Amino acid sequence: MNRDDHASRIIPAMTVPEGAGVTVHRTIGTPALRHFDPFLLLDHFGSDDPDDYIAGFPAHPHRGFRTFTYMLDGYVEHRDSMGNTGNLGPGGAQLMKAGSGVIHSEMPKQANGLMRGFQLWINLPAENKMDSPEYQEYASEAFPLVETPDHRVKVLMGRFESAVAPIVDDTTLVSYFDVEVKPGRPFRYRFPRRTVALSTCSKVTDASRVKPSQ
Repeated sequence: MNRDDHASRIIPAMTVPEGAGVTVHRTIGTPALRHFDPFLLLDHFGSDDPDDYIAGFPAHPHRGFRTFTYMLDGYVEHRDSMGNTGNLGPGGAQLMKAGSGVIHSEMPKQANGLMRGFQLWINLPAENKMDSPEYQEYASEAFPLVETPDHRVKVLMGRFESAVAPIVDDTTLVSYFDVEVKPGRPFRYRFPRRTVALSTCSKVTDASRVKPSQ
């Protein structure tokens, strides 16, 4: 997927309690990978046990970075001190720029069933850390899909081929894709030079094909 078609390093996720007791699986922001500038933290949450997520993330502050949340399954309600209320469902995504400071909450809107998704924290440049907070949210159908015989790419941030995501990040210029690769088929993407890149797997049917370069 990168220039030599191999991952340069594989980071196992660490189980961490967050919020009011939500179980998340963290890769960036652990002893194995403290930070990956501009990425500060990457969490995967996934469980069909309500005890793992029902307490949610009550009101808490953020400052100086962005949070990007992508839901695969389940429903979460967002509220913040800017007055925004969002209902994030399966396939939906949100980008919140904390900037100079914002208080928000993310609470499950279901009492049972599967809750699954990712949250990525993106550092802001020093000159943008005191920017005014902003919030963007889109439902699943707003994001363009690029389909080939080998793969399907959902463009959540940035651009893939001619498809452009509705979420706008004009500061850190992050690209975020949800890629579904057909069994036994390749996915290749040429990153721009000087790009910091990472991938995370939510489902692997053949783990033997995911190898770091030597």
